[in-house]
Amino acid sequence: MSVGDPGHVPVLLTEVLDSIAPKPGDCCIDATAGRGGHASAIARAINPGRILLIDRDKENLAYAAVRVRESAPETRVDTVHGDFRNVAEIATKAGVCADMLLADLGISSNQLDQAERGFGFQNDGPLDMRLDRTNPYSAADLLGALSESDIADMIFNLGEDPFARLIARKVVQVRAREPIITTAHLARLVREAYGSRARDSRLHPATRTFMAFRIAVNDELNALEVFLKSIASAVRSKGGGWLSPEARVAVISFHSLEDRQVKRTFVGLADQGLVCRASRKPVIAGDVEVAHNPRSRSAKLRAVTILSN
Repeated sequence: MSVGDPGHVPVLLTEVLDSIAPKPGDCCIDATAGRGGHASAIARAINPGRILLIDRDKENLAYAAVRVRESAPETRVDTVHGDFRNVAEIATKAGVCADMLLADLGISSNQLDQAERGFGFQNDGPLDMRLDRTNPYSAADLLGALSESDIADMIFNLGEDPFARLIARKVVQVRAREPIITTAHLARLVREAYGSRARDSRLHPATRTFMAFRIAVNDELNALEVFLKSIASAVRSKGGGWLSPEARVAVISFHSLEDRQVKRTFVGLADQGLVCRASRKPVIAGDVEVAHNPRSRSAKLRAVTILSN
C-alpha cells in the first residue's frame, strides 16, 4: 500500500535532523509519531536502523507505520499505540535503547482538518477533541460536567484567555437550556462572550478556549511532565537502559505552557552537567517555512545531548 499526505508537513524538519544527527544503524524513538513526517526522514537517515513509533491516535499510527516502512525498507519499524508519558516502559518492553528521542507535541494536520475529530471550529463537528478515541470522555462530556468556576479556571490556566470568566458564564447560562455538543456552537458562544472585543482579537476568539479544552481532555501537560521526568531519570542514570549514554533528545512545543516545561527540564539537566543544550534559545521556523506552512509559526524546538562523562 502506498501512502501520500501532501497536506501534512512536518515542522522544523531540517532543524530536527540537525539536532538529533541520525546515522546509519541508529535506533530512534518517535514518541508522538503523528503521520510519520519526521519519522520517515529519520528512518531514511538511519537505514538500516530501528525506529519505534508511539502515538495515541490509532489511525495516524497505522498510517505512519506504512509511510516509514516505504521510506526505509531496511529499517526495522515497531509501533505501539500508547501515551508518550509511558515512553520508558514502552521502550523497555520493546527492548529499545534509543540513540535519538523525538516528541512533536503538536496536533497533526489531519486531526485539525477533520471536522469529526472536533479539534477545530472552521467546520462544524462533534465537540470531541480526544487524541485517543478509545478514551471515554470527550470535550462535550467535560463541558457538561464542570462547574462555572472550573471552566473559567481551565480556560484561563490552559488557554491563557483573559476573558475566561465571561466565556464560562456564557457557556453555563446556555448549558442550562440546551447541551453544547458541537464545535460551531461552542465557538459561537465564545464569540458572543467576547462581544465587541472580538473585532480587535488577532486570533479567532475561540482559539484559546479550544486549546484549553483539548489540553484538558487529553491531560497533555501532565503527560508532558511525566515524559520529561522519564527523560531526566534516564539521563541521571546515564541512559537508564532505554536511552543510550550519548542519546540526542528533541522536543517541539507549540505553546508557552509546554515550552516552559521543556525549558525548565533541559536547563536543569544542563546546569547539573548532565546534558549539552543545542542552543540557549529555542529554534523557530524561518520566514520561508512559515510562508509554506503557517502552522509552523508557533513551533519551538529544544534539543539536548546526554553527556557520557
